[in-house]
Amino acid sequence: MLIYIARRLLLLIPVLLGVTMITFGLTRVVPGNPIDLMVSPMATEEMRAQVAEREGLNDPIWLQYVHYINNVLHGDLSDSFVTSQPVLSDLTSRFMPTFELTLFAMIIALVLSLPLGIAAAVWRNSWVDHVARVLAVVGVGMPVFWLGLLGIYLFYFKLHWMPPPQGRISLYVFAPPTITGLYTVDSLLTGNWDAFKSAFSSLILPAAVLGFAAMAPLARMTRSGMIEALDSDYARAARALGLSEKSVIMRHAFRNAILPLMTMTAIVYGYMLGGVVLIENVFAWPGLGRYVFTAITSSDYPAIQGFILYSTALYVLIFLIVDVLYVALDPRVRL
Repeated sequence: MLIYIARRLLLLIPVLLGVTMITFGLTRVVPGNPIDLMVSPMATEEMRAQVAEREGLNDPIWLQYVHYINNVLHGDLSDSFVTSQPVLSDLTSRFMPTFELTLFAMIIALVLSLPLGIAAAVWRNSWVDHVARVLAVVGVGMPVFWLGLLGIYLFYFKLHWMPPPQGRISLYVFAPPTITGLYTVDSLLTGNWDAFKSAFSSLILPAAVLGFAAMAPLARMTRSGMIEALDSDYARAARALGLSEKSVIMRHAFRNAILPLMTMTAIVYGYMLGGVVLIENVFAWPGLGRYVFTAITSSDYPAIQGFILYSTALYVLIFLIVDVLYVALDPRVRL
């Protein structure tokens, strides 16, 4: 197992190298001039040329890439053109808000999708199955930003059940001391109930919107996996031996159906980490999504490159964890 993990980590190097090459090339060919962010609109051409020379933007692209890789190997992702802060520091400070949002969204997605998918498979072609299909289609087809706007209009503007979209916590409540970086967890650990109520109420709507969108593919995967498992020979043999239907469903069918579901969960969670941009902008959430959105619209080369490198490494590590769980849950993989 240790050799397998080490081999996968070594394979991460060419993956990240390829991602940096593609990202570096694309950021240089899209429209936009980052010098406009670093100088005054009244700056002379001479001042603009000095800034371009200082940032190395006048060098050939291949030489700029060599300098960038050399800095990355030394743990330096350069400074953001927008914030003037190290990109690594920006990404680290914004990762925990995004992680908290996506973690709660994934919990909501699993809580909804697993019972829904299992029920749809057990009572296939019934009204339960039809409801599950409709919810899955709505979750897949409805744009996540539109769901967010509808949620704000209904639960904040009309019903006044939720706070306004103002970030992670109310403007009138002090944030809890940083322990884990998760406001809900840190407020519980410090016994700050006002901060917990404010952080949780600010989190629940964006997490529910993101979780509903993630629920659809997970529910469909659960349903298809459970149908295949329930129609298998070992399920029929278990029924013939006199096992209860509940035991057949949960102990035998679900344990086999959960394996492809784990892969889909990793794919969906990786999509969440990279696709949470719209939700964070709708709800003014100070995470990676808003950061990279600002970077893209501002042609902030170092921030874009750093975010993609960061998210790619996380994505590969998530699949590594899933592969290890496969080995732990399925004896056939170990053989």
